[in-house]
Amino acid sequence: MATAKDYYKILQQYQQRRDRAERQALERKREIYARLPEIAQIDDEIQNLGMSISKAMLNRKVDARQAISDLQHRLDELCRKKQSILLGAGYSEDYLLPQYKCRDCQDTGYIGTERCHCLKQALIDMAYAQSNLGYMLKSQTFDTFDITRYSDKPIEGEAMTPRENMEMVYAACLAFVENFDHSQENLLFYGPTGLGKTFLSSCIARELLDRGKTVLYQTAFSIFEILREYKFSLNKSEYAPQQFDMLLDVDLLIIDDLGTELNNSFISSELFNVLNSRLLAGKKTIISTNLTLAQLHEAYSERIVSRIIGHYTILKFFGDDIRKQLA
Repeated sequence: MATAKDYYKILQQYQQRRDRAERQALERKREIYARLPEIAQIDDEIQNLGMSISKAMLNRKVDARQAISDLQHRLDELCRKKQSILLGAGYSEDYLLPQYKCRDCQDTGYIGTERCHCLKQALIDMAYAQSNLGYMLKSQTFDTFDITRYSDKPIEGEAMTPRENMEMVYAACLAFVENFDHSQENLLFYGPTGLGKTFLSSCIARELLDRGKTVLYQTAFSIFEILREYKFSLNKSEYAPQQFDMLLDVDLLIIDDLGTELNNSFISSELFNVLNSRLLAGKKTIISTNLTLAQLHEAYSERIVSRIIGHYTILKFFGDDIRKQLA
């Protein structure tokens, strides 16, 4: 998630980009004035006309509308003449204008008071970098999810085949993305390793990041290291408060491999605080674990499990290890 410091850094980059474009435009103008002195004369007249138009707008003793119309007509003639000279000399019509990276906002990041699409994309790109999913997001998408790798043969004790089950899970993940802004849904993925829990988490993250949402992916072990440093370390890193805030503030928190951490009363208490705070704030969470529901009850307090059972859509993964098939 982009912090205020990150946001300021992005705006600084915009300012540098804008300054560079305007500096280069000034250098091109000097070049053109030296080679085509007539352009310099036209620019001087254009500048004087601009001042005359401003005076005409303030002068109530003359027919301002007619004066402005006459001056604007002359201004248009000069601009056409200038473009004709530039084209005749082998330059483009906009050669003297700053070449902004984004012409819509002219590298300010804003169109009026609204963020430009380019600034939104810059913030999304930063979210990609900060989500810890960068290496997976390139290839793990809903389009590359291969349902045929799951067996269509029945498994004893299961009502559906692994493929039928994954079709249901896949549809639930798509619905989670589509309804993200209009539901209070959270997801729990549980089942053995190698069945696509992390893959589908990455698919969801990719879609939401593309839509401008903030996503943080962390293993359970990493999350509790963040909590431990924030709560107890005497030599906190300068990012510890930001990392802690991100756990609570991001639009989607993905907690991977819950149950692999060394559990104790501190971890159990902090996990409850994170999950409960996010529920109260209307923030979404995805938890994936290799534990069964019975093992979750054994490993964590009743209030944690009740939060998960009561507020999460529970999706079971079963079948043969896909990663072994790929290997």
